[in-house]
Amino acid sequence: MEQHLSTVTADWQRQLAEAFSSVDELCHHLRIDPATLPLLPNYHAFPLRVPRGFVDCMEAGNPNDPLLRQVLPTQAELHPYPGYSDDPVGDLPASAAAGVIHKYHGRVLLIATGGCAVHCRYCFRRNFPYGEQQLSTQKLAQALAYIDQRQEISEAILSGGDPLLLNDDKFARLIQSLSDIEHLQRIRIHSRIPLVLPSRISDELLSTLSRSRPKVVLVTHVNHANELSPAVTAALSHLHAAGVTLLNQSVLLAGVNDQAQVLITLSEKLFAHGVLPYYLHLLDKARGTGHFEVDEADARQLMQQLQQQLPGYLVPKLVREQAGAAHKISLL
Repeated sequence: MEQHLSTVTADWQRQLAEAFSSVDELCHHLRIDPATLPLLPNYHAFPLRVPRGFVDCMEAGNPNDPLLRQVLPTQAELHPYPGYSDDPVGDLPASAAAGVIHKYHGRVLLIATGGCAVHCRYCFRRNFPYGEQQLSTQKLAQALAYIDQRQEISEAILSGGDPLLLNDDKFARLIQSLSDIEHLQRIRIHSRIPLVLPSRISDELLSTLSRSRPKVVLVTHVNHANELSPAVTAALSHLHAAGVTLLNQSVLLAGVNDQAQVLITLSEKLFAHGVLPYYLHLLDKARGTGHFEVDEADARQLMQQLQQQLPGYLVPKLVREQAGAAHKISLL
């Protein structure tokens, strides 16, 4: 495995630094005339960021490519939609301490970092105050103490941002610190890194995950089967071999995956590579994302088609998150 990984994992930090940050450069790379697109004139408040490996999964010349739609800033983000806000899922009221979100019984979420390898335009935390909330060294000590003092917490969820953007040393220290809390049974990691920057799945990272005393669950975030390139599926295979339980959650997005066959193909391909479909989220209503919304009635109809054509274990659970609720709301 090491020889293979040394080929796959070139300098992931260099690849991250070389990600597209200019809409014009991205469009010209894809042979699309930016003048023909309704682009957002000023996207720097939530800048473009998309690694080149993810762009390679897009169809050149297709302005409606489902992967491109996820990352391209357009004027639709300026349209006001009723009920949309900067904190649509109630993260801030549930902040128990800086970098600690405690919404649900038995589990607590840590904002490990504010950075992401890709900036998804539908992101529910696109307006989140990361400068105040992400874990510094001092805040991490306070977060660990918070968990250690509460025996009822059995699961720590690493989120962000993307926790796999931490370097190997910082990530290993975090996993070891959590492993030292005896009543923790699971560490759940929510990450898009295996999809957009698979070279990040290094030998050191895999070793850290395999050594964790609490069971490690990695929830990937794949919205479309075209995201599952050979490099991505190789990274998933290495994670599975390291003993990591792999689940996937998708967001139901208009113009991306709001067709039954697209979701069926996604579930089948995920399972073929060791990932179990987990959640299909309705859009969290973050300001600037309303053009991605799929009506709940349409979502229910899609799920009925999935139930008719897939075995039950390949049908993700349709859910939405409601601020202040004690759990995610199951819709079907």
